[in-house]
Order: sequence, then C-alpha cells, then structure tokens
Amino acid sequence: MNETVLASLGLLLLAHATCSQADNSNGKNIFVQRCAMCHGADLQGSGPLARKSNPPTPDLTTAAFKKRLHDYPGVIVSSVVLRPNGDLIPKTLRENGVKLPAFAWRVKDLRDLNEYMGAEIAKRR
Repeated sequence: MNETVLASLGLLLLAHATCSQADNSNGKNIFVQRCAMCHGADLQGSGPLARKSNPPTPDLTTAAFKKRLHDYPGVIVSSVVLRPNGDLIPKTLRENGVKLPAFAWRVKDLRDLNEYMGAEIAKRR
C-alpha cells in the first residue's frame, strides 16, 4: 500500500515538474520575443533599445526589483504588460521602428512570464 502511495506521489510530482518546466519555457519565449529588446537577455537593461527610452530601461536584477516581484507576485509584470508605463513602451518601440505583433495575453502567460523572470533574477543575485 505504501509503495503505491509513494509511486502515485512521485508521478504527481513528476507531472507537476513537467508542467512547471513547460510554463517556464512559455515565460522565456514571451520574454525573449517581447521584452529582451529593451531589458536584454540578462534582464539588466542591456537590450538594443535600452538607452533609447526616457527614462532608460531598468535593470530587473536589482534587489529592489526582486523584492517587488516577490512582494507583489504577478502585479508588477501584469501592470507593465497591460498598461505599458503610459505610452513609454509603445512610444519607444514606434520611434525605433519596432513592430510587435498583437498578442492576446492570457493569465497563464502573465504567470509564466512572472515565474521566468523571478527564476532568472534568483540565479543572478
């Protein structure tokens, strides 16, 4: 009986880990396609458009941003995505000839992006 319970628990954990890795992959893909041009692959505000916005693109790996991401999970990411700093992000993209395709954001996408960014920031600090 115990072996069956342990085996079932192991399968559940494995299935959860696989889903989590898939979600993180979704978060990474979204970040690379929609955010890295400004924030850079390293999340440090090193992308090709980072210094072309006013104010410049922030470094997302700072302790202060990490704390905000932890204290308000999902809020920071979704507020920037859904209301991109007024017109700052769309304006910077327009002025630099960058045309991002429309994207139908799902709650899952926002969660995946938040999870990806949190994991990447944790690796760097």
